[in-house]
This record gives sequence, C-alpha cells and structure tokens, in this order.
Amino acid sequence: MIFVTGGTGLIGSFLLQGLRARGLAVRALHRGAVPAGAAPGVEWLAGDLLDTDLLRAALTPDVTHVFHCAGLVSYAPQEEDLLLRVNVEGTAAIVDACLERPGIRLAHVSSVAALGTPAGAATATGPLTVTEAATWDLGAAHPAYATSKYLGELEVWRGVAEGLSAVIVNPSVVLGPGDWTRSSTRLLRYVHQQHRFYTRGLVNFVDVRDVVAQLLALALDLPALSGERYILSAEAVPLGDFFRQAAAALQRRPPTVAVPDWAAEVIWRLEHARAVLTGARPLITKDTARAGRRPVVYAHAKVQSATGLSFRSLADTLAWCAAELAENPTTAPPVIVS
Repeated sequence: MIFVTGGTGLIGSFLLQGLRARGLAVRALHRGAVPAGAAPGVEWLAGDLLDTDLLRAALTPDVTHVFHCAGLVSYAPQEEDLLLRVNVEGTAAIVDACLERPGIRLAHVSSVAALGTPAGAATATGPLTVTEAATWDLGAAHPAYATSKYLGELEVWRGVAEGLSAVIVNPSVVLGPGDWTRSSTRLLRYVHQQHRFYTRGLVNFVDVRDVVAQLLALALDLPALSGERYILSAEAVPLGDFFRQAAAALQRRPPTVAVPDWAAEVIWRLEHARAVLTGARPLITKDTARAGRRPVVYAHAKVQSATGLSFRSLADTLAWCAAELAENPTTAPPVIVS
C-alpha cells in the first residue's frame, strides 16, 4: 500500500495515475472534493494534513511508501502563517507518523526555492548554475514560500537522522494540464488570457510527467538511496521566449511588452497597498516581481546520473498541454485581452 498526500494537486494527481499503472494499491489524502477524472482504484481519505491522529491511522502496517506531495504555493503576504503551518508543520507531522512505522520509505516533494539564491545572483551578468550542494544563506532575505519549503526539508532531514529512509525532490516550475487557478499552471492561464505584459528573466521548468517518472524511480526502484535530494528541472529559458512558445501552442497572442524593472517595483508596491486596504490578494508581489530577474539555472545532472531518465523539451510539454486543453475545453479559463 502506498500513501499519498496532495493527491488532488498537479503532481499528486499524475503520481496517482503512475502508481496505479504499476498495479499498486494506493491511499490518498484529500481535503476538498475528489476531482472528476481522478485515477480509478484509489482509496480516498478525507482529512487535514495537520491531523496527526488521522495520519497515524492512515499509515496502516501494509503501507510501505509515503509520497508527500501536499504543500501550499503562495507569495501573498497574508498567507505567511498558513505557509508555515502547511509546509513545515504538515511535513513534520508526516515525518513523525513515518517514524512510528519502521521500514516506511518517504519521498518528499520540495522545491528549488528551498535551495536558496546563490551569492551574486542579483548582480550576475550571466546565468549561475545551482546544484543540490547549494547551502541556505541564513543571513539573506528569502520569500516566505522559500523559507517554508526550506524549513520543511529540515523536518525530513531530522527524520533521516532518526533512521527514516527518505529522498527529497526539488522541482522547478512544474508544467502540465491542471487547475488553471493553482500554482505554476497559472503561467499557461496568463498566456491563454492574452495579457500584453511580461517581465524579463529566466524561467526553469519541468514537465509533470517527468517529475512523476523521477519520483517513482527514486522512491520505488532505487531503495538504497536515502538522505539525498535531487533537482528536477529540464532547462531554463527566457520568460519572453516561454510566453511566445506557449502562445503558439495555445493559438493565442503572446505578451509583447516587456515591463522594465523600475516599473515592476512601482507596480508591486501599488498592489501591496491595495491588498492592505482591501484585503484582496495582490496580483503581483515583491517576490514575484523580482523572481525572474535572478539569472539562475538549476542543474539536473545528479538525478539523471541516478535514474538514467531524461527530461522532455519545452516544445513537447507545451504541445501536450495544448492538446489536453483542446480535448477538455470546459477546463479553459476565460479569455481576457489586456
């Protein structure tokens, strides 16, 4: 029996399909309604990640592996406390439950955000390469989301120190057909709605199918690996190029106006003031305004050496997403030309 958290999310939903394709029995935790089209044959368990009694009950003696995919991705200032509860306390609860069942193997889905930003990235003239050996700079300023993912990883390392068999994966921007309002899929929604503006910088991406393939290989096929983390990222492309390719695949007009850095600084401050006055979510935050400027490339040599699996190209991924949208037009967001 395999236990999965975050089974209704982008990575989790495709992971469930991959596990069931292997003929494995799967139990998955969910909070809201189970989405239509979910992987058949899954035993769904309704509950909260912070319900420690529920987690202990979920890890029955026949559970051999836990895939912890649940997590909150947000750069909204009003959700900083929630980020810590979900990404740190939730991970701690999973680790504690696993430690009570000797022999369980944990696969934890983290993020490249947990690797921190290398020194000199803000002033670098060319891309800097980040590997799994990157160290977190405790003296630097970090987005709340990145901090929550780093602290969540520390909980997993604690478990490893106490004897837990575990691996960590650090995906970059995960692309795939899913909920247009959540996480990285909003990039495709932005293109589909034909907005005019974009910021300069690089975007590192990975196909959700590749994330699942690497997860399955690391957790199930390579049981001797433990206490290691692996970057999952295909390549880095300029954000403008990404939007142009995505627009071509979706048959939409691409964003054409590059927002200068000074304008982005003004916009996020105005959005912050609006959010404070109205309680609404800001459309752009300081972190999202500045994220793309850091010329960082996340290296995938370590995971390719371990599993031998390659990564799909951006063109392949975008073509797949566009085809899925064409088959399921009701999932598309409304077109907003701005």
